[in-house]
Amino acid sequence: MKHMNTFCWSPAVALCLSLLGGCAEEGGESPPAGEVLAEDGAGLVEQGLVVDVSSDVAAFRADARVLVEVTFTNDTDRPIRLLTWGEGAADMLEDDLFAVTVDGASVRYIGPHYKRPPPGDADYTTIAPGDSLSRTADISDLYDLTRTGTYSVHYTDGHAATGARRASGAVDVRVAGRPLPRRDDQAPRIGGVSYVKCTVTQQSGVLEALQASSVMADGAASYLNGAPSGTPRYTKWFGAFSDARWSTAKSHYGAIKDAIDTKPVQFDCGCKKTYYAYVYPDSPYKIYLCKAFWAAPVSGTDSRGGTLIHELSHFTAVAGTDDHVYGQTGAASLAASDPTQALNNADNHEYFAENTPVLP
Repeated sequence: MKHMNTFCWSPAVALCLSLLGGCAEEGGESPPAGEVLAEDGAGLVEQGLVVDVSSDVAAFRADARVLVEVTFTNDTDRPIRLLTWGEGAADMLEDDLFAVTVDGASVRYIGPHYKRPPPGDADYTTIAPGDSLSRTADISDLYDLTRTGTYSVHYTDGHAATGARRASGAVDVRVAGRPLPRRDDQAPRIGGVSYVKCTVTQQSGVLEALQASSVMADGAASYLNGAPSGTPRYTKWFGAFSDARWSTAKSHYGAIKDAIDTKPVQFDCGCKKTYYAYVYPDSPYKIYLCKAFWAAPVSGTDSRGGTLIHELSHFTAVAGTDDHVYGQTGAASLAASDPTQALNNADNHEYFAENTPVLP
């Protein structure tokens, strides 16, 4: 018997529907005339999009993959385009898009954190009126399932879109506890920079980016070592000034600078996704570099050097940032509305360090 719960979306639900942990920034494609974009420029979710979460299995053994199915149904009389980051089922639901509890206790997300470019037309899928789109989510390696118990899995509407964590109804499944996933980046390494699946040309490009990130981190750390105040640069990316928040930003860039200067950073060039890069926050200091990284400039906005600042800030051993919003517009808006959350957002750290256009 399939276990199922339904979540109906409305404009009151969220500022932006992000199926995959990220909203479109400047440069995203517009929907064809007559179509509704689920994450639209006005920031409202179209009424009539229904989300079902279900499972064909009531109990999962310790050696079984924990799978849930998410179904999006267009209950309107117009087409709706959903951001699906291409056609890959794995790509669609591989982010922190679920609220998971075990016997009432919150479960920690342990999956990857990405830096993504603005989505293009190919990153959307159209659902015709009355039609549905279903994808299977494998949450086995995305959440801490070490405890045996009854897990409640909700699909959520926020994360990198709005920071909101409103949840759908839950599907409950019994899961036998299993060890945390062993990642190849957890192998011990001693000092220096190392590479996996990187050509000689890519290695040269990485070193160029690392040098740029070092300059950015040094500049940011030196700036924050100055007299604390509500400077234009600080307030643009971290919001209203306070001594405590300035001190937090200072400690973050000190840790980022230390990671660049002294830690055994490893780069994996095997990623074929259209994203910039990703990391597993609990597995320092390995950074997976993807297609958009190689096309980016060495410095400046959304640069290769800035991407490394972004990804290093994610590591729990560094600053433990999340991805609440993407892009300069979103990051500046977040700083103005929620300075505390801006200090926990990776893109805000990147843009402060890149400082383009230059602010004093």
